[in-house]
Formats: sequence, structure tokens, C-alpha cells
Amino acid sequence: MEVKESSIKGFAGNGGGTSFGARFVHFCKNDLSLEDIEIGEQTLKLVEQLKGLLVANASVSGTGTTDEVERYWFACILYVAKRLNENDGPSKKGLKLCQILRAAKLNVTDFYKELGQFLIKVASTFVSLYGGDWEKKLKATESQTNFVHMILLSKKYERAYEDLFLDSDSTKKTNYYRFGWLLFLALRAHVFHLCKDLVTCTHGLICVLAILLMHAPASLRNFNLKDCEHIVMKGDKADLIASLCNMYDTSEDELRKTLEKANSLLAHILKKEARLASDHLPHNLENIVTDGLVYFEDLVDENSLSSSLSLLEKDYETMIQNDWELDERIFIIEKESFLGSGSLSAEPVVMNDGGTKRKLEAIYSPMKTAVKPQLSYLSPIRHLNGVQVGGQSKVLATPVSATMTTAKWLRTVVAPLPPKPSAALEGFLSSCDRDVTSDVTRRAQIILETIFPSGIPGQKPCLMDNRWAEQRRMEAMKLYYKVLLAICTAESQILHANNLTSLLTNERFHRCMLACSAELVLATHKTVTMLFPSVLEKTGITAFDMSKVIESFIRHEESLPRELRRHLNSLEERLLESMVWEKGSSMYNSLIVARPSLSAEISRLGLLAEPMPSLDEIAMHTGTQGGALPLLQPHSKQEKNGNGQDVDIQSPKRMRIEQRSILVDRNSFTSPVKDRLLVPSNLKSKFPPHVLLSVFASPTRPNPGGAGETCAETAVNVFFGKISKLAAVRINSMVERLQLSAQIKESVYCLFQKILSQRTSLFFNRHIDQIILCCFYGVAKISQFKLTFKEIIFDYRKQAPCKPQVFRSVYIDWTSLSGEGKSGPDRVDIITFYNEVFIPAVKPLLVELAPNGSPQSCNNGSVAGPKNHLDGGFLPASPKTSKFPPLPDMSPKKVSSVHNVYVSPLRSSKKDALISHSSKSFYACVGESTRAFQSPSKDLNAINNRLNGTLKRRGALNFDEVDAAGLVTDSVVATTLQNGGSSSSSPPMATIKSEQPDS
Repeated sequence: MEVKESSIKGFAGNGGGTSFGARFVHFCKNDLSLEDIEIGEQTLKLVEQLKGLLVANASVSGTGTTDEVERYWFACILYVAKRLNENDGPSKKGLKLCQILRAAKLNVTDFYKELGQFLIKVASTFVSLYGGDWEKKLKATESQTNFVHMILLSKKYERAYEDLFLDSDSTKKTNYYRFGWLLFLALRAHVFHLCKDLVTCTHGLICVLAILLMHAPASLRNFNLKDCEHIVMKGDKADLIASLCNMYDTSEDELRKTLEKANSLLAHILKKEARLASDHLPHNLENIVTDGLVYFEDLVDENSLSSSLSLLEKDYETMIQNDWELDERIFIIEKESFLGSGSLSAEPVVMNDGGTKRKLEAIYSPMKTAVKPQLSYLSPIRHLNGVQVGGQSKVLATPVSATMTTAKWLRTVVAPLPPKPSAALEGFLSSCDRDVTSDVTRRAQIILETIFPSGIPGQKPCLMDNRWAEQRRMEAMKLYYKVLLAICTAESQILHANNLTSLLTNERFHRCMLACSAELVLATHKTVTMLFPSVLEKTGITAFDMSKVIESFIRHEESLPRELRRHLNSLEERLLESMVWEKGSSMYNSLIVARPSLSAEISRLGLLAEPMPSLDEIAMHTGTQGGALPLLQPHSKQEKNGNGQDVDIQSPKRMRIEQRSILVDRNSFTSPVKDRLLVPSNLKSKFPPHVLLSVFASPTRPNPGGAGETCAETAVNVFFGKISKLAAVRINSMVERLQLSAQIKESVYCLFQKILSQRTSLFFNRHIDQIILCCFYGVAKISQFKLTFKEIIFDYRKQAPCKPQVFRSVYIDWTSLSGEGKSGPDRVDIITFYNEVFIPAVKPLLVELAPNGSPQSCNNGSVAGPKNHLDGGFLPASPKTSKFPPLPDMSPKKVSSVHNVYVSPLRSSKKDALISHSSKSFYACVGESTRAFQSPSKDLNAINNRLNGTLKRRGALNFDEVDAAGLVTDSVVATTLQNGGSSSSSPPMATIKSEQPDS
């Protein structure tokens, strides 16, 4: 499409060349050398649509001067225009994102962070321009996830290369190093299409290192084959592939298959002949097992290295010539200046990965919490003679190594399982009113084929992709059968019967289980293209459905690694805080039954979930060849649920009063991870498995054990209990940061509970943190406590789950308000929401917090207005409802505001390694509580008394030795225990200041 000359002139001529549009055109022409026709008509139209909105938000956008903010906008507009205007975006050949960022003088990390804020502001405009699925087309989240992965992989490659190779000749090092990275990029471009996940790419990196070790001169190795304890020996020779797998937790089978692909790629790109290493016997492969290895003559010799580099460079440039994303060569060429160490970011984001600071935390995935940032890297080669802890070398985790450890669990625990129901599970499936084994297996095949397709639509099928998808399907299926058996076993023990027809014929339950299994497989491999909540969309379930099985899934899979438990915990928080409240959530279908008074508002906003698509529809959409499930045969006890689907009615004997108490008692939002870690193994029997039958039953069906409640009421009460506990955790954290009184904390929590139960509609289409922030300000106003919204938001930004869109983009519907000429849904800032929606709805509840419920105590609690101050300086009375709930101890929990001391439950696997039997009673209070110590404060007092008393002791724990991040690590404690607590640099007495328990 041609660009009309009048369009360009219109921009340039408006305001004498000083308008936003004119400056954008000037940037495109002068800094990017784009011609008028290359800018694109749709790009200019986008600028025209957005200029008013962006200029109006200039005061709250960006992090620097107006010029810096504007450059971010230019880069974001060009990025969006290129991705969404396929036929009419910036069309200059070879124009890359890197080129735009350099021209705008921006670093990549800050660009991705600002891109997220930009998209929040322009979301409504994009819906009208590009449709409701514009986010899927843009794929901004996938792009930034890929960037984070490449940062991690480049650092992994850098460390591994320095561990394995000497750097005596910097020129040779640079060329070998560059050759390896270019070969890795060739693997990503030619072989890894669908499977560009972190685990597969790490195998690719280790494969490249293997090729370099085979072809580079042996004199460049940084280790001795015969002296290194990590080398796997076969007879008198070293097995190179097995050794690398041992060092980096990779699969030997996968590594050898990747090596075959890499060898074929080298032969194709470099036009070199591959030979069996066992026939060639090169000098640098002496003392190495050569069976199955391939060798290329003169691959990285001095005479051919430069030409090999040129051919790899040319091949990569050809592969990315039509690719708009980053040129991934920058990750070894560019350093902090371009990748992300600039000063433009509003908040410094530090990610300790080998001691290098990067501003990545704000754009890292939910799994960022899976790796403690204070852990530093210890090379498996460089530190072979390092400190021994518990008889083993202490190798601390990095994001990549933690991912590979989790993948090893999937490979060693799940992969060996049979790809079909076990005999025990078949026993449960066949014990139903009819045998449902074939239904269960065919459903799993259809759903998992939908989640893990064998190729990318519109692209040529790739053998590697097909094999990757098949492997992931099998892993998810095996995990599903494994956990399903555990749940069936637990349910049968409670019901004293093997007939679990109601549960095992529930379509929604099985889809939730399959979605949870698939999500864990995806999270293990750290995929780029299938990020959550893609599993919800592909299985046809909602966030509310998924939230019902997460806790049960964790409790019935005891071998689940801690990183995956944390991932599910973060997903549960994400579901509860916002996704369950979004339009189309099945929670609303239960809510209209449990709270009929809300049905009108729910219907007006169109919040009800659509009926769950049938398996036939899913199979038809994905082209699954396994066949669709036959319709379930009707039972004598069935009714229609809110979606018109058949749901089994449980017999009364399946639901007992004690079971309902279990359901209600387990409604606290105790993290499934922390709850499991904190409950001693000998007490687990007191917490029977979560009863799933009622939460998946028809919302309108009476709950036999629910004292007249419907299943919807029980489910909503459980859900509200989880919301209340999550809010309590976040309120408590903010109170500690703001240093507010316990009475203020009680009042904020009391107000939140009242809003949840009496003004539930305030949560619709919103984030629970938006309500929490408003509760803080409302309580501050009613109590005459000086606390501004600016202070509240400043504190909130420091919270771990903070997202700027929470206070910058709050849903509001002007139709139900007396807005000044406004109508329809809109997005406003948190202060506008507080004044226009929150205060009018919550004012009566705020009045109740005042002494004696006096109405005058809540006279205009809005942010702006002439009557902002209240008469009489009083604090709100103690809440009349339940007090602030007890919260589980965070792990690790900082127990002193002065000293760097943390208390955390000690895992049994570490206990034996750190503490001997003879000293266990002396050091028990360090990692665990005993009957002698009832609280953290008593534990700390006991430690002080033991360390500073007159009794004979082995030595004082040195709490002054901390790592680079300022935290005491297990290695420090272990070293202190081994050395008898002696330290030349530590004082003779180590006193730990205790804190008084809450009154």
C-alpha cells in the first residue's frame, strides 16, 4: 500500500514541525533512514490515534525526561506497527528491533519494561484497531520471555566456556567462543522451531561445548581428564558426553540426538565431510571414548576458523532476514550498555546470576521465584577442590541449573512410568458404574494433542518439533495418570469404597487435571511459545476451575520438586488475585446461585462463562486423529448444571459432616508449598485429602453435608476464604513496610472482608490489590492517620507481586455512574476509581469502623475535594468481625530487624548432612522447632543463652559472614558447624536480637 504524500505533509506541517507526529516522522527519516513509503500508512494512522493519549499521559509515563519518554513511544509504536500491520508496517528491508533501539538510544531491558506500560495505556485503542486478539498477534510476552532466556543462556555459555577452556590467547578464545555461539544460533534457527525452550536450548549449548572440546586443541582445556572427579571413565578412557551430562544435568540420550543434528548442520553449512572419530583417531581425542562421535577435519584450525565463522555468520543472516526480533548475536557482542544496564529504568532491577547485575527481574517470568537470587554460582570444574558440605561439593543454583535439575526429575521420575493407566488406576476406572477407562485415555489423548501440537500452523513440519511435542505429551500424560491414581486412592480411603463414579466421570475435573499436568511440563521446560494461561484456553476450562485442583495436585504428588511447587503456588495467587474475577470466569456461574442478589449486575456486565466446549469440538478444531469421546451414558442420578451439562449427583453416604468440615477448614490460602513444608510428616494423617466431589458438582445441587447449602455456596465460601487469606498476607506485608499499628491492620482487613461479603461487585473485572490499596487509604482517612495515596503506592511497588497496571489501569463502568458525559467501560487510575466508585459504595462500611458507628466519622473520604479532613482525632475501633487471621511463617522468615538472621524449616535431607547426632540437641533450634521452643522469639532467646552462657559449647555461630546478596546461606552455617564455630574474623560472642511476639 502506498503512503499518501498528504499524510506525511500533514504530520510535518502541523505545528511547524514540532508536533508529536512530526517528531515521529523526523525520527523515522533521519535516525532510521526510512523513506515515506517505508514508514507505512497504517503506522501513521496509529500515531494519529495514539498521540493524544500518550501526550496526556506524559507526566506518568516513562522514567526520565520528556525526550526519553518520547523515544520509548517511538520504539514501541514501530514495534507494534511492524508486528500487527503485516502488509503495511515499517517495510525497510533489514530493519531490526536492535537498529530501532540503537537509534532511539535505548537498552533492550528497559524497552521491554516500558513496552508493557505502553500496551496498558493503548489497550482500548488497539482493540478497535486490531480486534480483541491483538495481544496474541503481537506476542510481546513471548518476545520478552525469549530475551530473558537468551540472557540466561548466554551467561551459562560464558561461564561454562571459561570453566572448560583456558584463556591464554584472547584472540583464539574470542574466535572459538564466537564459533560456538554461532553454531548454537544455527541450531535454534534450523532445528529448534517449536522447541525453543530453556531445557532444549541448554542441551544445544552443551552439545556445542562438546563439539568444541572434540575439535579444539587439547592444550586449551582447563581440566585434566584423569584428575577431574566429574569425568566419567570407561576403562582407562573418559566418556566426554557422559561427563558433560554429569556436570550440567543434561540427558545423555537427548544430548547425543542433538549432537547428530549439529553434525548434520555443520556438514550442510560448512560443506565439510563428517568422519567417525573412532576411524580418524585425532590427536586431541586421545584418552577419550570415541564410540559414536563424529569428527570434522580442520573444523576450527587456524587456517579454516575464519572461513567457518564467515559461513556461519552468512547462514544466520539469511535465516533472520525476514525476522523482526532481536539479532541474537548481540548476546555475546553487546554487554551491559545495550542489553540492560542503563539508568533509564524507574527501578533498579538486580538479578544475581554469577555476580552480574541485570535489570531483568521486572520482566522475568513467574518462575523467577524458583531460584533464590542470593545463591552464587560455583563451577563444577573450577571448584572441584572447594569446601565440602555434608560430604558433597556445594554447587549452588543458577536459573539454568535449577531448570535442568527440575527437568531431571521429569526425566527420571515421570518418564519411566507407563503411558497408560496402571493396573491400580484401571481398577478404580473399571469400578465405576460403567468402565470409563477408554473415556479417560481418549480424553487425555485429545486434550494433550491440543496443548502440544506436532507443529506450528502455517509452517513446514519439523522432525525435531514432532519428537519434542510427542515427548511432552507423554510426560504430561504419565504425570496425569500418576496423580490421578493418588487422588483416587485417597478418596477411596475416605469413602471406604472404590466406586468413584461422580468424580471420575466429571469432565471438568479431568480437564483441570490434564491442564495442571501439562502446565507443569511446560513450566519445567520453560517454553517461550506456550505460556500460561494457554493451557486454560486449549482445554476449555477457566481460572476458577483450575484453582480447584492446584492444592490437591500438590498434596498428592509428593515427589514434585520445590521449583514446581512454587510455580503452582504463584499460579494459584495469580488466579485468585485477578484471573478468577475476569469476564467469562465460571466463578460467576456459581456466584449467581450462591448470591442471587448479584445476578443482575453479573448479567448486566456479561460476566458469565460460556459453556465448556465438548471434546468433539476440540478434536475437530485441532484435527486430532484419536477420535472424539462418545457421549457419556446417562446414569440414574444426574442433573443439569448451570451450563446445561450432565453432572453426577453423589449419594448422601459420600458426603459426611466431617468431610464438609475438611473442605471448609482447608479454605485458607496457605501456600501449598509452605503448608506442606511446615507440617511435620508424622502429622500429615491429620489432614485428609481435599474432597473434590462437591467443588466439581453442579452449583445448584444441595450439599448433603452442608447444612442446607448448595454446592455453589460451599464452593464460593471456600473461594472467599482463600481470597481473604491472600489479602491478609498482602495487607500484613504492607503494614510492616509502612510501619503501621496492629489496629490499622485489623481495620484494613476488616474493611476488606466486609467489601468481599457485602460489596462483592467491586471485585468484578478488577484485581484484589486495587481493593486493598483503597482500603488502606479509606482507613487512614477515617482514622485521621496521615497516609497519602502516593505513600501507599510507593510502598506497594516494593511488594513482590506488584504490577504497575494495578494502580494505573483500573476497570470502571461509567454507565452505572453519573459521569460527566462519559459512558461505557473505561480504564482509569486508582485515585479516580477511589473517588468515583470505591467511596460511594464503601462509605457505609467505613462508617461502621468508627467508634459507635457515628456517621459523621466518614465525612467525605475522597482523595480530592474541599472536605478532606475529619473532626476529632480518633483511631477506628477494633473490628467487630473476626480478627486478623494467623499467617503461616514465611520461609525463610527474617526474625530480626537489626541482624541478618532468618529462620526456616530444615529439610530432613539437609538435617543429617549439617547436624550430627551428638550435636543435634544443641543446634536443633537453628533449623527446627522442638517441644522445648514454642515460638521464634523463644528459639532466638535459647540460641543467645546457649552461645553466651557459661556452659561449655563447641563455638559461636558466625552470623556476620554473609554472601554477596547480604544473606546467610546454608554453606556459611555448615562451614561454621564443621569448623566448630571458630572464625578469626568473627567476635567471640554472636548475639541474636530477638523480637517480642505479637500481643
